Amino acid sequence: MKTKPEEMDANVKTDDGRSLRKKSEFLRACRGEKTSYTPIWLMRQAGRYMKEYRDIRDKVSFLDLCKNPNLCAEVAVTAQEKIGADAAILFSDLLLILEPFGFGLEYTKDHGPVITGRIESKRDVEKLSGGFHKESLQFVFDAVRQTRKSLKPAVPLIGFSGAPFTLAAYILEGGTSRTFLSTKQFMFSNPETWHLLMEKVSSAVIDYLNGQIEAGADAVQLFDSWVGCLGAEDYREYVLPYSRRVIDGIKKDVPLIHFGTGTGMFLKSFGEAGGDVIGIDHHIRLDQALEVIGYTVGIQGNLDPAMLCCPIDTIRKSVKRILEQVGERPGHIFNLGHGVLPTTPVENVIRLVEMVHEMSA
Repeated sequence: MKTKPEEMDANVKTDDGRSLRKKSEFLRACRGEKTSYTPIWLMRQAGRYMKEYRDIRDKVSFLDLCKNPNLCAEVAVTAQEKIGADAAILFSDLLLILEPFGFGLEYTKDHGPVITGRIESKRDVEKLSGGFHKESLQFVFDAVRQTRKSLKPAVPLIGFSGAPFTLAAYILEGGTSRTFLSTKQFMFSNPETWHLLMEKVSSAVIDYLNGQIEAGADAVQLFDSWVGCLGAEDYREYVLPYSRRVIDGIKKDVPLIHFGTGTGMFLKSFGEAGGDVIGIDHHIRLDQALEVIGYTVGIQGNLDPAMLCCPIDTIRKSVKRILEQVGERPGHIFNLGHGVLPTTPVENVIRLVEMVHEMSA
């Protein structure tokens, strides 16, 4: 018996659009299925390059914005709809997960994030055992629910977290760093304590991402933004087991994108850590990356963010080159090699999405 149209509509309503989203180009690409065009979303697609975001930030601090589910939803949905991206990403920040451990967190105009609360010994790490409470991040899960509610039913929502190494490095550096000296000194000099710290952070990330999935995220991305500061052998010994542990611990009914910067020198190991889709920065060609990680997973990337500040014809040439590198292979999600830069013209972002759709169809 054929399903009546009104019954189909009822089914879509009862599952809150999940059936529609599973058929989306983005989630089909995450599963390695053939798509009618290459889907695209951008890291930091909701950010300072967009006037609507700046208007909100003129009224509230960054941390207050991150803790306001309604404003988070407004920022995420406005960005997705304005540029026409194939997915929305939760508006949040990598470092919010550190507060439930007892670390202080503030964002300064001149120095970016500042984390207070020192980790200097094994005893300091042991004290973290009872520090993390997922309930302390309820505002993030509420933001997922509100964003999901505000988005069009067919648009997938991506949740995210920092990866264990990147979060541990932020803790040990107390903020941003160019040399990662404190992190490396601690890791090399106190390997037993390092592994204990990574175990605790990994457990928290698993709970955090699964909480976002339970709240309505259709996919999640694990950001290892700082892992490129390591060599290949150090990545395998000090990082890979914990990234793999997180990825293995995530609910299997949603895809996971594993993204890192500067991973070209150990990309095979990075891929071995896991992920349904491997995110590639702009320092390596996608066809070269595919040869290394293999053809059994999806690939995401990888336009240089600076390219979006160039003339449209220049952007088009780069888009064409990236699409040609992947060819007809399914499982490609177009993205930048890192986040949208604050000085990027919003018109260029809109045109990028349009040209990826047009050129890949």
